[in-house]
Amino acid sequence: MFNQSDNVTKVNLINRRLFIISAAKIVIFFGLTARLFSLQVKEKNKYLTLSDKNRIREWKLPPVRGEFQDYFGNVIAGNNEVYQLHMIPEEIEDFRYVVLRIKQILDLSEKDFQKIIKKKKEVKPWETIIISDNLNWEQFSKVNSYLYDLTGVKSVLSVSRIYPYKENYTHVLGYVSQANEEDIYSNEVIKEKFVPGIRVGKIGLEKTFEKQLLGDNDIQRFEVNAYGRRISQLEYQKGSKGKNFRLTIDTEIQQLCNELLKDKAGSICVMDIFSGEIVAMHSSPSFDPNLFLFGINKDDWQLIRNNPMKPLVNKTLQGNYSPGSTIKPIVALSALENGIVNTNFTVHCTGKTEMYGQTYHCWKKKGHGFVSLRNAMKQSCDSYFYEIARRLGVDKLSETAKKFGLGEKVFGDLFSIEKKGLIPNTQWKKNALGKGWLLGETIITGIGQGYIQTTPIQLCLMTAQIANGGYKIYPKIVVDEETKVQEIDKFKPLFNKSKNIRIVQDAMFGSTNEVMGTSYRSRINNPKYQFAGKTGTAQVKKITERDRELDLKTFEIPYEERDHALYVAFGPYKHPRYALSIIVEHGGNGSTTAAPMAKKLFKLVIDRHKKREQYNNKRYLDI
Repeated sequence: MFNQSDNVTKVNLINRRLFIISAAKIVIFFGLTARLFSLQVKEKNKYLTLSDKNRIREWKLPPVRGEFQDYFGNVIAGNNEVYQLHMIPEEIEDFRYVVLRIKQILDLSEKDFQKIIKKKKEVKPWETIIISDNLNWEQFSKVNSYLYDLTGVKSVLSVSRIYPYKENYTHVLGYVSQANEEDIYSNEVIKEKFVPGIRVGKIGLEKTFEKQLLGDNDIQRFEVNAYGRRISQLEYQKGSKGKNFRLTIDTEIQQLCNELLKDKAGSICVMDIFSGEIVAMHSSPSFDPNLFLFGINKDDWQLIRNNPMKPLVNKTLQGNYSPGSTIKPIVALSALENGIVNTNFTVHCTGKTEMYGQTYHCWKKKGHGFVSLRNAMKQSCDSYFYEIARRLGVDKLSETAKKFGLGEKVFGDLFSIEKKGLIPNTQWKKNALGKGWLLGETIITGIGQGYIQTTPIQLCLMTAQIANGGYKIYPKIVVDEETKVQEIDKFKPLFNKSKNIRIVQDAMFGSTNEVMGTSYRSRINNPKYQFAGKTGTAQVKKITERDRELDLKTFEIPYEERDHALYVAFGPYKHPRYALSIIVEHGGNGSTTAAPMAKKLFKLVIDRHKKREQYNNKRYLDI
């Protein structure tokens, strides 16, 4: 029998357990209530946002690039409508079937078919695959008629770069092509705005101004189901187009430069001698940048890459050439500035100069006789410049040459490919080669041979600063819309005595406009177009005694052994405004190859001057 105390003990135990269970229930209840309150009230916005992120997907479209225009507002790099075909893998039930149907409809190659299969493995299910980014109208129409059978595939009207003037601006503007991994990781702006198929600048100004040219993406927001499929479009946010840039170049003059250098390797530059504006800057041969927009085919690439004239090289900025006799105006100016010679100083040219057992030849076998500075410049007498270079010394010559823009980048950091050239001096040789400077090296530097190297744009700048009276200018190729054209800085003269500049200008006039002048046959008698210049012929190989005896004509010499032909000039002579430089690789000599081009150029450049001034004034009045 159980006694009463046992019963009481059991009841108390049960009551304690019930109390504990009830208390636990109450704690759990209040805990759940508090948690629900926190989730539904306190953290409502947080989870609503997370929910929306699961429900809403965002797609970015390629941004629209800004345009490039020439001086007169003509579009030289614009945007064109293109037809594209896109697909989204997650919306396709049988991916292989759909791709096979597209292959049949568009008549794709097996290689293109495999590319699509490969892309599908590389992207996320909801990311767009671009099957074709440049369909023609026939393909676009055909594929649209089959879209009912191609779930997850859509035709898209998009925009792409176009270069209407083709090869005329390639080495100035560069070109765009699909962004690669290096482009994405080296540029934060590209990384932020990246979408499949985006085009970015690869070289030239397209690359320099990439950040400003690249506009903002169009953004589409879609509601999706639990599987990520699009249900409806919720919002479309229009992006903004990139910044437009206006260049200082005149397309008509640029096109003439292209025509003059057709089937030749070389460069032509034209510059305003006061503002520093580049009126034309062409490197030849060039190529059509449109070929790179959608991926250049193998045949076209091999033709460009294997061309012996090297169309991929921007000869205006990258070409390092011996300046030949085009350096003589600077040699003469340096000698005058340093008091080494005066206008009465003469040299007797016999056709060669003997010095320490070495013979230095003049281009004229029988010599020029007694010549002064003006006649030596006019007839390009090498013997005269051998002598004044010897008296002057390479260090003083180097100092003057650098003042006038040689040996330094003309555009600073604007073009990453631009070369500095080389203006040698005694210290340079000691540092670079570990050897002392020789007198013979000074002598040949006086006629633009030896170590000295210049780019065509540097020669144009040198000539422009001689033409404007010897004042520093700052070349530019992009128009600054906010400020007026910058005139020469008259507080930065590059001379000691202005009369020395006038002496050199007059000597260059004689070289072009007087009998016996090396470019006399290319003169223009009309003062409106009359110009002054200096020819140059730069050797590419040492001339042996046998070569001198044979005295072969240019066409009889193998192409790669022919001299480069150069010419620098400014005009109109009485009231100078423009300077130019011309180089034709392996063109023979400057007087017969390069100077005649200048004659054609100056006529157009000066005729276009009035229109340029009127357009410039109108724009600034509008501003």
